[in-house]
Amino acid sequence: MRTRNREPQTLGEGALDRMARILAARCINPTAITTPDETPEPRSPLDALSAGMPPRYQGAVADHPQVLAWAREVAEAAVAPSLGARRQVTTGPSLLMAGVVGAGKTYQAYGAVRWLGQRGVGVRWRATTAADLYAALRPRPGIDSERELAAVSRCPLLIIDDLGAAKASEWVEEVTYRLINRRYNHMLPTLITTNLAIRDLRIYLGDRVTSRLAQMTTRVEFAPVDRRRHRTAT
Repeated sequence: MRTRNREPQTLGEGALDRMARILAARCINPTAITTPDETPEPRSPLDALSAGMPPRYQGAVADHPQVLAWAREVAEAAVAPSLGARRQVTTGPSLLMAGVVGAGKTYQAYGAVRWLGQRGVGVRWRATTAADLYAALRPRPGIDSERELAAVSRCPLLIIDDLGAAKASEWVEEVTYRLINRRYNHMLPTLITTNLAIRDLRIYLGDRVTSRLAQMTTRVEFAPVDRRRHRTAT
């Protein structure tokens, strides 16, 4: 049986127009389609870490002395899983940042995580507001809230933003205790921000939680200045 060698066929102008209309109908930008030979430019570990942050904090820089001291301690405690591998955050101290709304606590928290990335320390991290955390953990059909709690509890570095902003209840106190107790027992670094005065945390969270926070965290009181309003005014 004889085979024929066929020359490569090119698309005519009409076919190209039809292809363009099909792509447009499907909201596909033809210039965004890459060929197999095209590979994305490699990103640095810091760029990859920052990409997982909210846009507002992707350029955050930690400059608070106590926040920087915390980051240095976490970096010193990082270990390499094998010879020649990058050091990873495994255990370390925690930090409780208290201050008024807009004092810069969240900015400093994200800046501390970026500081670790800038120093070449690998970190698997997660950030959530307390309100979002409780919403994710609240029992409901089709959701394994216990599995989600375990995942948050085991995360090597966790940011809990706005602790105390959600409505207090026995369920909130119990979930917070279980989360904090697990991280306390495993010595996992946790960055916590709150708008409550530290003396008021006991009323909101109860004795069991505040007792563990007192032992596992360094407490930082931010100056009572709303930096958001100050930037707007200037």
